[in-house]
Amino acid sequence: MKVTTEKLSKSKVQLTIEIPPEQFEESLSRAYKIVVKKVNVPGFRKGKAPRHILERMYGKEILLEDALQDAVPKAYQEALEAAKDEYTAVSGPEYDVVEATIGQPVVFKATFEIKPEVTLGEYKGLTLEKVSTELPEGAVDAEIEKMRQRYAKLIVVDGDGEAQEGDTVTIDFEGKLDGVPFEGGKGENYPLELGSHTFIPGFEEQLVGVKTGEEKDITVTFPADYHAENLAGKEVVFSVVVKEIKRKEYAPLDDEFAKDVSEFATLQELRQDIENKLKEAVAKKAEYELRNAAVKQVTEKAEVEIPQAMIESRVNQMINDFAYQLAQQGITLEKYLSISNTKIEDIKAYYQGEAQSSVKADLVLEAVAKAEGLKATEEDLTEQITKMAEQYKQDPAKVREVLEKQGQLSGLEYGIMLDKAVDFIIAQAKVVPAKAEPVKAKEPKQTKEEKQNKEPKEEQGKGQETKGKTAKENK
Repeated sequence: MKVTTEKLSKSKVQLTIEIPPEQFEESLSRAYKIVVKKVNVPGFRKGKAPRHILERMYGKEILLEDALQDAVPKAYQEALEAAKDEYTAVSGPEYDVVEATIGQPVVFKATFEIKPEVTLGEYKGLTLEKVSTELPEGAVDAEIEKMRQRYAKLIVVDGDGEAQEGDTVTIDFEGKLDGVPFEGGKGENYPLELGSHTFIPGFEEQLVGVKTGEEKDITVTFPADYHAENLAGKEVVFSVVVKEIKRKEYAPLDDEFAKDVSEFATLQELRQDIENKLKEAVAKKAEYELRNAAVKQVTEKAEVEIPQAMIESRVNQMINDFAYQLAQQGITLEKYLSISNTKIEDIKAYYQGEAQSSVKADLVLEAVAKAEGLKATEEDLTEQITKMAEQYKQDPAKVREVLEKQGQLSGLEYGIMLDKAVDFIIAQAKVVPAKAEPVKAKEPKQTKEEKQNKEPKEEQGKGQETKGKTAKENK
């Protein structure tokens, strides 16, 4: 078989492949076994007519199409295998048959995209900033306060008590546009936390100060970009009836609180556990951001012509990941598209930029790894598989077996190689502390008794209030 290679661009190749007559004859023989079962030859049962009888009756060309469908892809794959050290195909081929005469060499062209060459820029001696791994002041207290908020009890406010921000009011409401009720603007026994910003702007603020049993008209203006066009930018009036007011009652910060909300016996033990976990999280985030910064710098300094096939493949991978996340919530991708009034083309367009950046980063890191001779060793692979086995509580040998059957070992090795490239870039870089504004936590809410009795310092630590936000918006 004769193969001529022409590089049409940095990422596109065209092969001209010539199949010798004797090699093509093998495909003609296979084509005969297929065709003879489809046609009727007088004097023979279907599928039993000799080849020369079939060709004499219908002409030799009757086998040509099936023979080409057999020979062309096989010859193409054979040519790819022979050139695997020169380039890697990243798209399917477009075939163009140039010559197909039985008894003569069959000639065809195969055009396809390949993994492109990368022109590396500077990747050694970079200056990288790493954010501090010190915990912000009051971080532990803020986490304690979140737990306190989460486990707070809701106590009904007496009839004369006025609603405050943070209270949950149970309301009936009906909205009217120009005096006419609109669809979706009515609700009964709806629990609304004031300050949660679940309703349209201005609604919750006007309920601060109401009392149980009070009726109140609230005037608000829907946002200009509101999803319901008939309400967007319009002023409406909600008639509201306050049926109940509940206020959070916070437990005092003591050992009993720690026992109630965790497996620890003392508040100090709980605080220490939270501090350890926060430090671990901060360190991981700092390392993640450092690695991202390294990849970004090296990628920006490199030049590469990215084949569209690679971008489309990455987009499809991202969509599959998104569909998997939806499935975890019990929603199919088709259902999501219907609910959100979105087309699959919109999602593909949304992922285009991210996919292009992601593909470029992989190509550049692969080029760095190649330049520095970085590869995944058997020890690296074993270590990674062991970690996966621990995560899924499986035997490492079983995990390896599954990965081999699914053809995922090469992908695992590729990922390890890219990680090594990032490690190398960082090791060769000058890492300096990043300048960051100090984060200060807000004063935690206190119970009435705490304010009066002045709890010990340990229980008066600063904390950050959390306001529960939901995706729900007033209809």
